[in-house]
Amino acid sequence: MRALLFDLDGTLTDSKPGITRGIQQALRRRGLPVPDAEALEPCIGPPLERSFRELLGLSPDDARQALADYREYFDAQGWRENSVYAGIPELLAELSARGVRLVLATAKPTVFAERILGHFGLARHFESVVASHLDGSRVDKEELIADALSALGGVPRGAVAHIGDRSHDVVGARANGIASIAVAYGYGTRAARRRGARRAGRLSERPGRASARGTAAARLTGPRRSSAAARRAPSACPRATSSPLRPWA
Repeated sequence: MRALLFDLDGTLTDSKPGITRGIQQALRRRGLPVPDAEALEPCIGPPLERSFRELLGLSPDDARQALADYREYFDAQGWRENSVYAGIPELLAELSARGVRLVLATAKPTVFAERILGHFGLARHFESVVASHLDGSRVDKEELIADALSALGGVPRGAVAHIGDRSHDVVGARANGIASIAVAYGYGTRAARRRGARRAGRLSERPGRASARGTAAARLTGPRRSSAAARRAPSACPRATSSPLRPWA
């Protein structure tokens, strides 16, 4: 692969504590029931205003205000309530050393994505950050990946793969004609990724790590959760296995 597009939440960092606490604050301010962090995990990754509407049942107006309340918390402290998955810094450094071009493609707003990469010392590995805007635009993964491909300036799509943990990552990659590699940790489930691949069409799961062959990702046994992150992980969350990067072609 000549270039890799990385998701952020659930792929590079375990951002669950800060995101779920921000959502809880937004719900609490509305006098609504406040689910625990485990129940809120499906909200991590997709556009949050949409999650407030579709997963938590808020009206469009309430969802917009809830998003503002969430961002107030996240801007002040939630972005720090986050940790890098073990093995990720080494993976990015090796990929960069091998000349693989790296782009971040995330539905998280640009201001937060760049802040998090800088805070954890990961920004130097990425030539660009393609993220959403605070006005609610560019939140769909299909559009984000399309813009990330444009930022790469003509790298053949057959030489690019997207790495993420959610079904919408698979759908967005396939819609843009590139390979999708699903990590076996993060917040998505294997079943959901398979459903996403079916939506994108022509599901073909191959054993091993063919899509990452020739890169550090092909040989890495996979980022493991730190002990603290592992303790926070819900039992339903897939853990890293001997083959954590799964190509969906």
